Amino acid sequence: MANKIYRFFIVCLGLAFLTLPSKTKAQEVSDYILLTELLGDLEQEHDIKFSYVDQNIERLKIKKPASKALESILAEIEAQTQLRFEKLSARYYALTLNEALDICATVLDNFRQNTVSGATVEVLSSDIAIVTDGNGHFALQDIPKDAVLRIAHMGFKNLIVKASDLTGQSPCKTLLLAQFYHQLEEVVVYDYLTKGLVKQPDGSIEMSNGEMGILPGLTEPDVLQGIQALPGIKSIDETVSDINIRGGSNDQNLILWDGIKMYQSGHFFGLISAFNPYLTEKVSLIKNGTSSQYGDGVSGIIDMHTKNEVADRYYGGAGFNLIGGDAFGHIPIKDNLAVQFSARRSLTDLVDTPTYKKFFTRAFDENEMAQDGNFYFYDFTGKVLYDINEVQKIRLSFININNLLDYSEHGMDGGTPTQSALDQTNLSFGTSLISEWGEKFSTQVNAYYTRYDLKAENRGSNAQQVLFQNNRVEETSAKLNTIYRPNTKLSWLNGYQFSETGIANGTNVTQPPFQSNVRDIVRSHALFTEFTYTADKQRLFLQGGLRFNILTNPGSYEEFIVEPRLSLNYRLTSQLKLVALGEFKSQATNQILDLEQNFLGIEKRRWIVSDGETLPITKSKQGSLGLNYDTRHLYIGAEAFYKEVNGISTLTQGFQNQDQFNGEIGSYEVKGIEFLINRKTDHYSIWASYTFNVNNYHFPDLMPPKFPNNLDIKHAVTLAGTYTLDHFKVGVGLNYHTGRPFTEPTDDAPIDTTFFPYRINYKEANSSRLPEYLRADFSATYNFDLSETLKASAGISVLNLTNRKNTLNTYYQLNEQNEMESVTTTSLGLTPNVSFRIRF
Repeated sequence: MANKIYRFFIVCLGLAFLTLPSKTKAQEVSDYILLTELLGDLEQEHDIKFSYVDQNIERLKIKKPASKALESILAEIEAQTQLRFEKLSARYYALTLNEALDICATVLDNFRQNTVSGATVEVLSSDIAIVTDGNGHFALQDIPKDAVLRIAHMGFKNLIVKASDLTGQSPCKTLLLAQFYHQLEEVVVYDYLTKGLVKQPDGSIEMSNGEMGILPGLTEPDVLQGIQALPGIKSIDETVSDINIRGGSNDQNLILWDGIKMYQSGHFFGLISAFNPYLTEKVSLIKNGTSSQYGDGVSGIIDMHTKNEVADRYYGGAGFNLIGGDAFGHIPIKDNLAVQFSARRSLTDLVDTPTYKKFFTRAFDENEMAQDGNFYFYDFTGKVLYDINEVQKIRLSFININNLLDYSEHGMDGGTPTQSALDQTNLSFGTSLISEWGEKFSTQVNAYYTRYDLKAENRGSNAQQVLFQNNRVEETSAKLNTIYRPNTKLSWLNGYQFSETGIANGTNVTQPPFQSNVRDIVRSHALFTEFTYTADKQRLFLQGGLRFNILTNPGSYEEFIVEPRLSLNYRLTSQLKLVALGEFKSQATNQILDLEQNFLGIEKRRWIVSDGETLPITKSKQGSLGLNYDTRHLYIGAEAFYKEVNGISTLTQGFQNQDQFNGEIGSYEVKGIEFLINRKTDHYSIWASYTFNVNNYHFPDLMPPKFPNNLDIKHAVTLAGTYTLDHFKVGVGLNYHTGRPFTEPTDDAPIDTTFFPYRINYKEANSSRLPEYLRADFSATYNFDLSETLKASAGISVLNLTNRKNTLNTYYQLNEQNEMESVTTTSLGLTPNVSFRIRF
């Protein structure tokens, strides 16, 4: 009996499976109807007549219209077919076959179905072509009904599709591109030190702020603080406005924000970066092997780019720490138009926080007298993003940076205080037009205007001497880049850049009366060309270019300079790479550090133009050779380099000894090696870096002519680690370097009384060394959700965890009684900070 029941069950189950497909098919068939049959029904129901060619529709089936209204039914038929209805009279309609089609589609990858933007859609056997937008969408009108389209994108297989398959779809049809796979040796893109730091094939380092992990001492991403985690980059005085790349001074760095050259980079005398990080999408750091499209910056380049795509949703955030508060946002206006903004202001004039007190002491601790100051800063950025069409985009950028200070200092006698005031601003506007003229050719036009102002006033305690200083830089520039890509291996960059820089310097002293106002101009015309070649399997990356500069200072000089550039990356094995870089560069603007003992010893830097006599054009040449070993979890890199910079002056190097005011012309030479080892997993990253430098000046008119550079740091070591567990991140770091050189007075007769005014007798220049520098930093952050759309993070950091008193600089001066005194700058003490942020 059981067997009979079992056999009956099996037969029933089989019959169920056999009948299931036929039912499904029947259901599918019932949803469709012959168009001729539908037209017949409409003629009877609405008392109308259709005129058509039988062969155009005799076998055509369409999905049954959902509507009962005649006009809606006709519209549905047009949407599903290539047919068009023309109403001849109240009763008669003509039905014709449309010879041209309107088509559209959205292109996705077939793996994760992400949108594929920038794919080329080409109508074969015609000149019609288009590029998919940021959402992977494209649309074309009046396409021949028998046309065939080819959709192509690097990294995907070409897709061939008939135009007739893309009409009558609502919404537009989705097309899936299959990824194109090569059987390659393993290629690893290695995150440097922390997430968001990646070394590029051309030798540059790219930092993506939106993806940045934690770094010791930082609870929030900071462009100019973050790059100091890399070997070969330090700030000898702990500021972001004085970053030294391979032994060069800060004014030898080219700092760009959205293509605009920046002449101010810090707040609070360089202790805080002036660039809001939350709309900064990526930062490129270049130490050597610079692309020929860049001029200036004989030491290094920091190129910042804000977010550049029109998003279809609002996003933004706000936060505060113990120095200031900020907010940022992206606001879409239309599908092709959006605005971005960021704003930040200090709280230092409102609240005396522990962090502010530490920063204030760091800025003014050279003076041991009673001090009183009122300081605040702000910065604001704005950007308009407008997509003109599928292939052209225009961007407008704006940035304003401001520092304001009122400062007084009381003497021991309780008399009239010494008063100082500072107003330091940077105002810049820039625009760019990006155009894609097909799959192989694109152009980009950039133009900007930037103005930097420094106004300083120092009123002496005797109220008789007042010192006014003014430094203004105005620069306009226009640049055209063209890129031709004949194939996936080769690209050819060509372009032209014009720049005009005018710099004015004014000094007015009331007692004794002195007044000076100097304005100078330098104009630059540059043509550049560059080839980039990437071999099969990415085994070889080769980039070589030339930049031709004509620098003109009206009435002084006109100089033609040729600058070759080279970047070579060759993969010896799947893990081992050889990197060779080289460049020639020049610049015609520098900063002088004059009146070193005036204005309370702060903010003494002033921009000037090379005049060809007292200060020539500064020129550099640099070469480096390195080996990098990288796997998924381990990176080991070593790079040896040589750099020579000519055309420097003692006025631009910050001398504080017998050579301070001489203005001799010379050069410096740096030889060194950088080493980095980094072990990284999904949860932790540990790294150690070491930099060795030999950095020497050569001034033929000084004795001795060769001596250590003011920025000569022989040994620098960093040990650091970060750990991530779910939403919690922590970082700890230790920074060490040997002391910088300085010049001491002679032991037997430190003051020379044979001259008036008296002066100090010094030993040989930079023959002494400051004590070694050691600082430990800590930071921790925790991310959490306030709601489904509102995210938050809280952080705490401590700079100089051990409160070690590091000496950053020492120099000597004579006071009013002609007595010698030493002035010492010390590092930040133990400096805590907390932050809280929300984002949506």
